[in-house]
Amino acid sequence: MAKVRITQVKSTIDRPKRQKLTIQALGLGKIGRTVEQELTPQIQGMITKVAHLVKVESA
Repeated sequence: MAKVRITQVKSTIDRPKRQKLTIQALGLGKIGRTVEQELTPQIQGMITKVAHLVKVESA
C-alpha cells in the first residue's frame, strides 16, 4: 500500500461532531499536525469526509 502524509490545515471549531471524530481517528487534532498513514480504502474515505480541513500528499 502507498503511504500518504496528512496535515491538518483548518480548525474543527464549529464543525459537526462526525468531522471532529474523523480528525481524531486520523491522529490529528491541532492545526499543523502531520501524520503518515497507509492509504487503505477506510483512510481514503476519512480523508474524503474532511478534505476541506486537511492537506494530503504522498509520502
